[in-house]
Amino acid sequence: MSLEDRLYPLLSCYERLPQPVRRLLGRGYRLLPARYRWGAAYPQFRRLTEQVTEWDAETVRAYQMKELRRVLHHAASFCPLYQKRFLKAGFRPETVQGPEDLQSCPELTKADLQAHLAELSSTEIPAGQRLYLTTGGSTGVPVGFYLQKGVSRPKEQAYLEAMWRRAGYFDGARLVVIRGQVTSAQAGGSIARYDATRDWLMLSSYHLTEERLPEYLEAIERFQPDLLHAYPSAALQLAEHLERAGQSWRVPLRGLLCGSERLTLPQKRLLERVFRCRVYRWYGHAERVILAGEGHDSEVFYFWPTYGFVEFGPPDAEGLREVIGTSFHNLATPLIRYRTGDYVRLAEPSDPANLEFPWPAAVEIAGREQEFLVSGRGRRISLTAFNMHDAIFDGLFAVQFYQEEPGVAEFRYLPGPTFHSTQLAAIETSIRRKLGDDFHLTFRQVSEVEKTARGKHRWLVSRL
Repeated sequence: MSLEDRLYPLLSCYERLPQPVRRLLGRGYRLLPARYRWGAAYPQFRRLTEQVTEWDAETVRAYQMKELRRVLHHAASFCPLYQKRFLKAGFRPETVQGPEDLQSCPELTKADLQAHLAELSSTEIPAGQRLYLTTGGSTGVPVGFYLQKGVSRPKEQAYLEAMWRRAGYFDGARLVVIRGQVTSAQAGGSIARYDATRDWLMLSSYHLTEERLPEYLEAIERFQPDLLHAYPSAALQLAEHLERAGQSWRVPLRGLLCGSERLTLPQKRLLERVFRCRVYRWYGHAERVILAGEGHDSEVFYFWPTYGFVEFGPPDAEGLREVIGTSFHNLATPLIRYRTGDYVRLAEPSDPANLEFPWPAAVEIAGREQEFLVSGRGRRISLTAFNMHDAIFDGLFAVQFYQEEPGVAEFRYLPGPTFHSTQLAAIETSIRRKLGDDFHLTFRQVSEVEKTARGKHRWLVSRL
């Protein structure tokens, strides 16, 4: 197991220590070799990210079939729900010789994960080797699952770094991060916190008002980062503020890393013009089934074939296809033919040689939008930043915010059979910690939440 996984339960204790102590411990920690911090699996995955870029299509296919058979065999042997569904569908993992053989394998939905987590998780992976995580994703449908300690987190780190290096990232780079950090629960509180374990400056995603944006710019200038890592919505607020004020960006950057929200090409051009560096986009999700990122020299999203196996549903009226994935390596809760609820427009070049890699590729990701709650003081709180990864929404089938005036929001929730009203107090405390003190919040139980035209749940219904 990696040192990161061993220390993760102590993170909240570390964050309560005095700042000088955190700096001293953090500096010592980041000086440790990556193989100690992230574990023995990290260098293995890092080598894999380097090797796969040189593989031909046949080598990629052979690797994917090997990993597919491994995860299918494990699920059929140690995951009760998969055993039942494979038997009912007449699906036999040992017969899988190619992607076409998966068509008889049942698909998995978020509702399945909500209702049957225990049966979808492996009886062979002990509790001590699991890490429980939840996500509302882009839909407001809370789902919980297990990652495999010593595998899932070092794998994610290796692949993220591999993509970021296309935009100028390097080992030991100093980053300013604006991605969901709660630096203060007060609307007028501090916007910054220094992470000594990585030498990164963490800036709040919850205090981005016109009045306070100069504070953000000053903090970034003082820190002198190599890269900026931000939600697209946060980066756009900074860029638009600079243009309105007639100011220029004064910190040389190697790159701007923008993930977790949809960033359109016109918005990307605005960020590139203001920040004077490459803006890099990628697509992934908390369940860690599949991962895609822009190429070295193009804006096409390439799906890593060694991260997971990706399929695409039939095209809808707009030509978009749902992303369906099978996870590799995480045997704690293997996700097989998992319907993500996200849609892409596939790249269809007239000449395949125009693609950088012989991998599945998309030119557009129609995933999580840039959605905001607006506080009484005009703070725009990204719903992406609001996404919870703990057990606070366990027992709820769906959650949704409704807003029709600044500073006032209604939290709608659709309870499942295991939910009890006594959980509401803890939910309210957790929500208020992120919303801050300039919100009036009410709760309402509903029998259904509003959906998009495609039938997808919505995190936010805003009438502003």
